[in-house]
Amino acid sequence: MSLYRDTGAVVARGIIPGATRVLRRVGSALLDTLLPPDCPSCHGDVDRAGHFCPACFRQLTFIADPCCTRCGQPFVSASFGGTRMICAPCEEAPPPWRAGRAALVYDDWSRCLVLGLKYGDRTELAPILATHMGRIGQSLLARADIVVPVPLHRGRLFRRRYNQAALLAWALARQAGIAVGPDLLVRVRSTAPLARLGRAARRDVLRGAIAIRPRRRDAIANRHVVLVDDVMTTGATLGECTRVLLAAGAASVDVLVAARAPAPDEPRHPEKSAASRERYAVAG
Repeated sequence: MSLYRDTGAVVARGIIPGATRVLRRVGSALLDTLLPPDCPSCHGDVDRAGHFCPACFRQLTFIADPCCTRCGQPFVSASFGGTRMICAPCEEAPPPWRAGRAALVYDDWSRCLVLGLKYGDRTELAPILATHMGRIGQSLLARADIVVPVPLHRGRLFRRRYNQAALLAWALARQAGIAVGPDLLVRVRSTAPLARLGRAARRDVLRGAIAIRPRRRDAIANRHVVLVDDVMTTGATLGECTRVLLAAGAASVDVLVAARAPAPDEPRHPEKSAASRERYAVAG
């Protein structure tokens, strides 16, 4: 593999795509023989690495249509979204990005996966989650020039040793064959934990905490960006990142996350049903 570098963006490209695919399949089959694959959730036997067992797959709530086109919040039925398929919070306070999607509802099952990646050193979950993000966000990635992760402050990055959003962004870019800018955004100021704060309080805390690296500004100008994170709650962090990217000259910003958690002031619309999984399978 060679690395293609362009104004701070990096994308992996195969020198001989056909031969690379064959070698990858052979290597994967050999690895599966030596180390039988297991379910990422329960660690039971599965037939292919990165696949969930049927029991765990049934517990995951994928967000297929109908959902809010701006933030990915799932609707119980299409009537909840109105003619524009936009949820009430997004109607009242439109987010600065163009469109947003999430692969999963953030519930007990997806939380284990997200937190395992975020805090548990389970970096192998990044490409698995990215696969489902890529299916849900296929239309966003198709019109994107570059994938950009939400940044971590250097202190938090030092403690965790990696940025989970960057791992997701790398995996998405590799799967979609587009550029990734892992260090285009930087947290210039550490912020207090946001978990217990509402929408307005989060915005206040994050204001001015994120910036573009000056030497990377040209990598954003006139580019269509997909901004990536692990979880969207109020969208405050994604909103601050979006405003910074647009101010730096990005042509557009879309948002793609692994899971969507309702904000403290949002209604919860869980939809864990065979119908939602069927719509997800058809959409993919």
